[in-house]
Amino acid sequence: MVGIRIEKLTLNIGTGKEQDKLEKGMKLLKNITGLDPIKTTSKKRIPNWGLRLGLPIGCKLTIRKSPAIELIKRLLQAKDNLLEESQFDGEGSVSFGIHEYIDIPGVNYDPKIGIMGLQATITMERQGYRIKRRKNQKRSIPARHRVKKDEAIAFMKKEFNTSIGGKE
Repeated sequence: MVGIRIEKLTLNIGTGKEQDKLEKGMKLLKNITGLDPIKTTSKKRIPNWGLRLGLPIGCKLTIRKSPAIELIKRLLQAKDNLLEESQFDGEGSVSFGIHEYIDIPGVNYDPKIGIMGLQATITMERQGYRIKRRKNQKRSIPARHRVKKDEAIAFMKKEFNTSIGGKE
């Protein structure tokens, strides 16, 4: 029960209120993964930014199991297997951005999309996390069973051969 595993990989592109950029972002995520992304909408009205409630402002995609692990390897190659310690949080997640999608191995430049970036979030968990998602008798995960920052860093070093903060 102590072993850490990858729960999911979430890819996100925030585009703002520009609908043509949103369509390009959706096409980009489809090209990278082969899966259809969903649009994310604004939750609040912010008049200064020109946002209204329910306006599509981005797209995201969640990948689980072995396809996620294969894509994580490619995304880390785009970052030269180098992550910063500040990219890890205290709950077992790591987030990093890729400035240009053409850095990802196996992805070719598409002139219809142009140059875009994306954000990747890797969520880690241990066995037993089902108790917080099940329908009956939901429970919170005890603090001793949660994935801590140093454990997540050690897992990424071991499983994906990453360097943290330029060290090693």
